This record gives sequence, C-alpha cells and structure tokens, in this order.
Amino acid sequence: MIKIENVCKNYQTIPVLQNVNATITQGGITAIIGPNGAGKSTLLSIISRLLLADEGQVKIQNMDVVNTPSDKLATYLSVLRQENRFTSRLTVFELVGFGRYPYNKGRLNADDYNHIHRALDFLNLTEYKDRFLDELSGGQRQRAYVAMVLCQDTEYVLLDEPLNNLDMKHAVAMMKQLRRAADELGKTIVIVIHDINFASVYSDYILAMKNGKLIYQGAPKQIMSSKILEDIFDTPVNIENIKNQNIAVYY
Repeated sequence: MIKIENVCKNYQTIPVLQNVNATITQGGITAIIGPNGAGKSTLLSIISRLLLADEGQVKIQNMDVVNTPSDKLATYLSVLRQENRFTSRLTVFELVGFGRYPYNKGRLNADDYNHIHRALDFLNLTEYKDRFLDELSGGQRQRAYVAMVLCQDTEYVLLDEPLNNLDMKHAVAMMKQLRRAADELGKTIVIVIHDINFASVYSDYILAMKNGKLIYQGAPKQIMSSKILEDIFDTPVNIENIKNQNIAVYY
C-alpha cells in the first residue's frame, strides 16, 4: 500500500499541502480530484519523489520513498508527469523503451522487447511504433507516454492528468485501458483527474482535495453527492443516476 502521513509542502510562505493523511490500498484505481490549485499534482509528485515534502512521510510497501535507492524505487513505482519533455526525434518505440531503463540501463534484451510490444499493443500504438513523436497528434503522444509508464511494469502507476489532449473517444478508451491494467494486470493506479464523471465511473476510491487539504475520501458512491461536490468545487452540482452510474451535471 501507499501510506501518506502528515505531508506538508510550502512554496516560499504559501502552504500548498497541509497535513495530508491517506492510505492507498493495493489494486484498483484511486482518483485524486479537486479544483485548480488544490494540491493534487503536488501530492502526486511527493508520492513519486519528484518533490520532497517539507514535513511528513510517504511509504510504499513500507519503504520510505525519500530514503529508498532510485533504482529500487523505479521497480515498484512509475510516474507520468503532467508536462513531458522528450525530444521530438524519438520514435514511439524508442520512447516506450525508456520504460525499461530501470532494469537494463539502456541495453534492451528479449524480455524488454516483449514488454515494449505488449505496451504498444495495450495502448493500440503498434501501427505508430516507427513514427517520430513530432509526427503524432497530441492524443497519440499522450498514449505513447502512458505506454512508456506501463512498459516499466511496476505495481504502482502514478498518472498526472492522463487524459490531457485526448478527445472524447480516446479519453474513454484510455480510462477503459487503465481499468484493464488494474483488473487484468493487477496494477495499483493513482490518477490526478479533472473530470469527476470519469472518476465516478472508473475509479474504486476517490481522494478529494481543496486548498491543500484532503477534505473527503471514499468510494465513488460516497463522494458523488451534490452536497460534497458543491463543497469541493464551489459550484452547483446535480447528481443523476444513469445506467446505474452516478453522474454529475454542472453545466
């Protein structure tokens, strides 16, 4: 499991995270939701050690992420940032192959090639494997980044806004593929996501943040209520039950 204990983070004198405590159990999808500036991406970055907390601790499988050697941590946890900066002259195959670096330090073997082809196939990218990144649409690039993370083959997968640049069709396909990764591959997936309806339909657990604090947490059926969502987002929300799914209407 991922254990978050009393995590605080300030940018200069501005508090960004305030005493965040949560436990993310193994398996399934945990969605982190909340308005802009709530601290969602900062929390994800601290869990993945891209940022250091000012106070508190994060443990994965009882390992303190700060003190665990990078090579070892990279075999347990993979992360996709919101902003990715890779040279456009990489092919999709080469990009996805970077996911194997913690295991081979850049020297691909037969097992690595199997993982790469599996990740390409999982994200429906095989036909694009020889294309350069600058020859892809924004949505295709986003899928390639997610394929790279899945290719790392870690138990814990952290994704910051994995639906960026995806249209409706590909956003649905991405969430279905992440659901498959959790159900069929046994991954523990943690996503920062803005669309609360995707969180409702596809996640098993929701962490709701506001002003740097974790203010609600629970199963989607607990979080998807007008009172709770209006408190989180400061806007009127109606909940409709559509095909046995709780859907927020706020337009």
